[in-house]
Amino acid sequence: MTELFTDTVLNMMTTTAEPEDYTGEDGLLYCSKCRTAKEAYFPKETAAWLGHDKHPTECDCQREKRLECESAEERRRHLNTVMELKRRGFTDLTMQEWTFAHDNGKCPQMSKAHLYVEHWEQMRENNYGLLLWGKVGTGKSYFAGCIANALMEQEISVRMTNFSAILNDLTASFEGRNEYIEHLCRFPLLILDDFGMERGTEYGLEQVYNVIDSRYRSRKPLIVTTNLSLTELQNPQDTAHARIYDRVLEMCLPILFTGKNFRKETAQAKLNGLKELLK
Repeated sequence: MTELFTDTVLNMMTTTAEPEDYTGEDGLLYCSKCRTAKEAYFPKETAAWLGHDKHPTECDCQREKRLECESAEERRRHLNTVMELKRRGFTDLTMQEWTFAHDNGKCPQMSKAHLYVEHWEQMRENNYGLLLWGKVGTGKSYFAGCIANALMEQEISVRMTNFSAILNDLTASFEGRNEYIEHLCRFPLLILDDFGMERGTEYGLEQVYNVIDSRYRSRKPLIVTTNLSLTELQNPQDTAHARIYDRVLEMCLPILFTGKNFRKETAQAKLNGLKELLK
């Protein structure tokens, strides 16, 4: 058994020599390309036990090739991971294009999105959320999408959805309602887009509260975008809305989005382009 083990070790230590490799003055095999050793000596004690004084080692060009292969494999693994996170994290594929790289620079609040990502560990540890409020088309959803994409690029799981989609899912899977809400709360960051636009039925409001309250109790960050004003959120119309809005205001720092309606600008630019084509 000992002889078999020794033979196996010795076979593993056999250095493959290329035709132009050469033996140096120290008795070691050298690579003809990079002129660095492809062998190294064992310590005397080890050599005496094995009856063999050399073992293979990487020359510089072998090491460079191995590192390149490992790097390429790591890039493939990372890209596959990010693609899967984005597939599961967004309800709309167009959200994958909402990135800092595609930012047109017109949103004055965007620097805060960069800071949120840069200090993500602190945001997560302290359960710091954001309430993005302001008029329609001022860049709130894009701001949130930039944060989501940037964190996913770091292989951090994020879910960006809205209550219309959540309520549809809950209606379709009534028996698994608790499991569905628990699943939402497992994401390190949850983003709720267009908050306040969902239907205001008794059932709908109850489920909205269940999601918000469960997220609150999970002590994980929440980002909310809404077209409601801060005054509306601070002065709800009834008790059902009050307990929802109170939770959101407790969890999230309000950030006002001002400026032009980007959607109107985009629509007008398209219209002007069409007019030019039709002249």
